Amino acid sequence: MPTWFITGCSTGLGRALALAVLDRGWNAVVTARDAAKVQDIAAAHPDTALALALDVTDTTQVSQAVEQAEERFGTIDVLVNNAGHGYRSAVEEADDAEVAGLFATNFHGPVAMIKAVLPGMRARRDGAIVNVSSIAGQYSAPGSGYYSATKFALEGMSDALRKEVGPLGIKVLVVEPGAFRTDFAGRSLQQSPSAIADYAETAGLRRKENDTTHGHQPGDPARAPQVVFDALASKDTPFRLLLGSDAVAVIRDELTARTKEVDTWEAASRTTDFPA
Repeated sequence: MPTWFITGCSTGLGRALALAVLDRGWNAVVTARDAAKVQDIAAAHPDTALALALDVTDTTQVSQAVEQAEERFGTIDVLVNNAGHGYRSAVEEADDAEVAGLFATNFHGPVAMIKAVLPGMRARRDGAIVNVSSIAGQYSAPGSGYYSATKFALEGMSDALRKEVGPLGIKVLVVEPGAFRTDFAGRSLQQSPSAIADYAETAGLRRKENDTTHGHQPGDPARAPQVVFDALASKDTPFRLLLGSDAVAVIRDELTARTKEVDTWEAASRTTDFPA
């Protein structure tokens, strides 16, 4: 049976995915910064679940967690980089240390995990890496510039990675959820400590104290795992997998706007070539 290693399992999509994996009878390494928050999952599945404390920004913990997983189950067949958090701030408002922490968790953490599991996957010429991004990986809203930057970085790295490891039999899937009814926009969402009045009608509208969408998001976390399973099982696994009707609508509009802009400026763009 396959072994899944999933980061950020205490709540939300990570927890839903872990439970769905275990319900299928597969092995799951379920991790959270506080292992106590995932012990109930392991207790309910003593033969197939391993609960570990893991802060993905700690490279020592990353290495130790991968070693423990391989000792228990032999291999890691699917890595899911789900751990992360949001951050809202106008670009000018952001705290530098908070932005550095955001990148450490949302980008450098997944990279550390990927580098830790790839030797085993390469040796077997088999495996899958699932990087949980967001529609913010292709589209950025006011107040989400830095969060989007982490997801754009994750997706850019993933695009190169799939071309590097695809010939070795390893799949790379980027999951782009829309708004799901999780703690992401509540407890897990951070924001700049101060606000600048000039951004009140742009980035300011999306600060936590002004955002009324939490608890009313259309996405159901329990419905997401099956779509991920189907995508990985497909002969034509997509590189990017949108989750949610809102995700489809937002990204379709974004891609349409990009295509229109390319077409509008195509003639000017072509004038920069050397003459034929």
